[in-house]
Amino acid sequence: MRFGILSTADIATGSMIPAIEDSPHTVAAIASRDEERAREAADGIDAAPETYGSYEALFDADIDAVYNPLPNALHAQWSRRAADAGLDVLCEKPLAVDTEEAEALFDHCADEGVALMEAFMYQFHPRTERAREIVREELETVRNVASTFTFSLRGDPDDIRLSPELAGGSLMDVGCYPVSAARGFLGEPERASAHALDTRDCGVDTELAARLEYDEAHAQLRCGFDTRHRQCYRVDAENGWLAAENVYNPSGADVSITYSVEGEERTEEFEGVDAYRLEVEAFADAVESGDEPPIGREETLANMRVIDAIYGSADRGERVPVDE
Repeated sequence: MRFGILSTADIATGSMIPAIEDSPHTVAAIASRDEERAREAADGIDAAPETYGSYEALFDADIDAVYNPLPNALHAQWSRRAADAGLDVLCEKPLAVDTEEAEALFDHCADEGVALMEAFMYQFHPRTERAREIVREELETVRNVASTFTFSLRGDPDDIRLSPELAGGSLMDVGCYPVSAARGFLGEPERASAHALDTRDCGVDTELAARLEYDEAHAQLRCGFDTRHRQCYRVDAENGWLAAENVYNPSGADVSITYSVEGEERTEEFEGVDAYRLEVEAFADAVESGDEPPIGREETLANMRVIDAIYGSADRGERVPVDE
């Protein structure tokens, strides 16, 4: 598959372009609003990608698919433009600003006959798959999931993640991972409650805590831009528990899971892998086979519904249902 890269965002140049180049696929074109930046991103790539000084020009390149890492508020707009050009789309999370926009984008891509997948790379890490398997097969009656994803944006007041116009905020940027993890362990919640802080007076949540309610369980989630980097989850069940650190972006490092079943504690080690490369390969395989991508419509919309409910609760100061 020949990919076109829609912008020179850090995640594109630092993670996705190297991942594609390490896969059987190629980066064939890179677009930026500044063509010099596109040329810099193309330096050293064996395939010598074409470079363009506008996003629109990318759609005329000899490519099969577009990777879209633009700011959140631009995901749907430019993914739609790629679909209009007949190109399959791998778009960074979150796919859209809310469930309604995400649903409309899936409908549009289906009408255009192109594949659409939300790029949630942590789901392709073997540890994520194994953690879900352990919880599903060995832990009985899960009662609680707790997950945190935080890092500091102190000293960076112009970061796009602090922009309400670009759909910034800690829940959209990193909180969507704990939401996904809780759902991966417990399924779909019934209600959400949340409290958000705007500690920079910038118009977005810079700190947020949420609680998801199930019939017989609950989940506590935390995300933010004010404290040191941490990404973790813990699952507590009647017969044991599971816990792991560095769970959402281990960056190729060796990682582990520790869990206890009926008092017997075990640790499983995982060699470092590039989850971005695994994501690229899974997307390309689905396109080639004609199957729905592994992160498909229902998964993405379910995660967005929870995000919408969390924001609704934070805005109204009350528990709200998670809409079906």
